[in-house]
Amino acid sequence: MPTQAEALGTALRISRAVLFDFDGPICDVFRGLPAPNIADELADLLAALAPALGGPARATSDPMEVHSLAQEGGSTVLAAVEAALTAAEIRAVKVAGAPTNGSVRALHAAREAGRQVAIVSNNSAECILEYLTHHGIAGLVDKIIGRPVLRPDLMKPSPHPVLAAASAFGVASKLTVLIGDSLTDIEAAHAAEARSIGYANKPHKEASLAAAGADAVVLDMRQIADSLILLDGIGC
Repeated sequence: MPTQAEALGTALRISRAVLFDFDGPICDVFRGLPAPNIADELADLLAALAPALGGPARATSDPMEVHSLAQEGGSTVLAAVEAALTAAEIRAVKVAGAPTNGSVRALHAAREAGRQVAIVSNNSAECILEYLTHHGIAGLVDKIIGRPVLRPDLMKPSPHPVLAAASAFGVASKLTVLIGDSLTDIEAAHAAEARSIGYANKPHKEASLAAAGADAVVLDMRQIADSLILLDGIGC
């Protein structure tokens, strides 16, 4: 049975494009503006626009869940909640702090190893671009695949974002690898027939990401960078 390092190297070696989830592998989006606070804001808005949805919305601390609930209120309600979520994400990334340790090095290493690089996220493309630009790393990313506009059903774990990235790069999805810290990332990769690398940024995630079928699991984004640097060094 291959070691985690060997499995990581195989997943990266076979892939022509490296896809990074945003919240976790690249930064902690809600570090400075906690997600529950945003969820409360969105729940208040949803309750005002569609009172029947107020109760379910206030029962969650996840802004993405409130956003998904909003589609039950119709297109006008969904558009209002989505716009508010995007605005809140942009506020959040402005105070999110430095990128995840090793993430910038991993982006550099992927480029240097000849891989195409994308951010594939359920966060909005606007907030991703805001963050990358603010930290001077937008040039390391070839493509941003953010939250599908007014289509919560196409967010991960749907394979849609992974397939969209593969299509944008003109490669088969099986030649891409998605690096993510959640089960939905692994599920999306599987559904798209892509490879997946779990980033266990919390202790309990290592086992769950492995059980979900990640091709490899890392505890530190620097492991991604080191593996890519090794591949670049051997001309792969």
